[in-house]
Amino acid sequence: MAKNALLSTLSASLLLSLTPLPSYSSESPECAEASEDDIAALFDRWNDSLATLDPDQVVDNYSPDAVLLPTLSDETRDTPDLIRDYFVDFVAQEPQGVIDERNIKIGCNAAYDAGVYTFTLVDEEGNETEETARYSFVYSYHDGEWLIEHHHSSLMPE
Repeated sequence: MAKNALLSTLSASLLLSLTPLPSYSSESPECAEASEDDIAALFDRWNDSLATLDPDQVVDNYSPDAVLLPTLSDETRDTPDLIRDYFVDFVAQEPQGVIDERNIKIGCNAAYDAGVYTFTLVDEEGNETEETARYSFVYSYHDGEWLIEHHHSSLMPE
């Protein structure tokens, strides 16, 4: 029995050692310089892409393996197609966001921006509503640009 457990462990270890991990760049890892203003500007870039009403431009802000936990859907979006699918409906509401409060932390080729934002949305009759939500963006820097790796947004509890 111990021999079978040992063989299973060795087999699993070998399999894991042969599994390729994603690599975004062939360059040696160097830490990209970024200030809080640089990271804050990534929200502005994303928000500006919403204003185009083009879901493809919004998706361009996300890494290929990003995860989106969206405000107005209970479905985890973990592929570019699923993320795009969410934004097809979301951009139809002409969303524009404003940061109410934020916390930014920066590491080596990674940063997060978390806080509260408020979106103005327009319904089919042209009526505006506001939705306030908690948010977190986790960004990574690869191939010369910052992209969203993880985005979570949830409506504020009432």
